[in-house]
Amino acid sequence: MEAIWIVPAYIIIASIISFSLMGIDKKRARKGEYRISEKTLWTWAIIGGGTGAFIGMRHFRHKTKHFTFKWGLPALMAIQILLVITITIR
Repeated sequence: MEAIWIVPAYIIIASIISFSLMGIDKKRARKGEYRISEKTLWTWAIIGGGTGAFIGMRHFRHKTKHFTFKWGLPALMAIQILLVITITIR
């Protein structure tokens, strides 16, 4: 039995975490509290949470003026989606 579902499941979990981190950081920004570093947000996006980070950025209207987030997250999301499609089609 092939375990092809592992990659999509991993991407979904990483995306949920990335989405949540964007929401938490936005909430902290509004309250003037200690923030989640951009390095942490990018790390979660790169290791599989690109889609969640992008959706979180749009949903929470967070980091939308940062060039790297505005253009980097959609590109990363597209790459990760293509990777999942390529792996699961085999």
